Amino acid sequence: MSTVQPSIDDRNLRTGGLALLGALAMLGLGYAAVPLYDLFCRVTGFGGTTQVATEAEAATAAKAGIAKEISIRFDASTARDVPWTFSPAQATDTVRIGQRDLASYIARNDSKYPVTGAATFNVEPAQAGQYFHKIQCFCFTQQTLQPGQEVSMPVLYYVDPAILEDEFMADVEQITLSYTFHRVKEPVKTDS
Repeated sequence: MSTVQPSIDDRNLRTGGLALLGALAMLGLGYAAVPLYDLFCRVTGFGGTTQVATEAEAATAAKAGIAKEISIRFDASTARDVPWTFSPAQATDTVRIGQRDLASYIARNDSKYPVTGAATFNVEPAQAGQYFHKIQCFCFTQQTLQPGQEVSMPVLYYVDPAILEDEFMADVEQITLSYTFHRVKEPVKTDS
């Protein structure tokens, strides 16, 4: 019996093919990394990513009847290229855990031209993100303000009663909800 050894050209071709497959796999993982990281953050609240809740989920949380309260601090900023004045209507609020609450932010376009922005957000401490549920928020859509226009931007939210069961949240007395507006270079067109 004789065994046939692959030629050096065959081995090089196979090695090159495996290297190409490896490079394509890494490229695919690179493209998938952002949506997978976003999904991970939304599921776990990692990095202060808040949760999105429905009205039904908010109603269920409200039925818990918890008397404990927590302080919420509101923070606002804009990127350098956004010529807006942006601030919370109220710096802090004390809310009952599980109960819906409404916060408002005020934005005014200080420029002489329309500006479209989109808000990014986070919660501090970061581990509180999984318990901070937004029902309605201006951060879900782009905002276009005309020159000199001032608007009130509401956020309807609640703090999940599950926060009381998390030993790492036991000493947390205040949660900070922070928004930063960034300019949208090419706003999404809507059909009128």
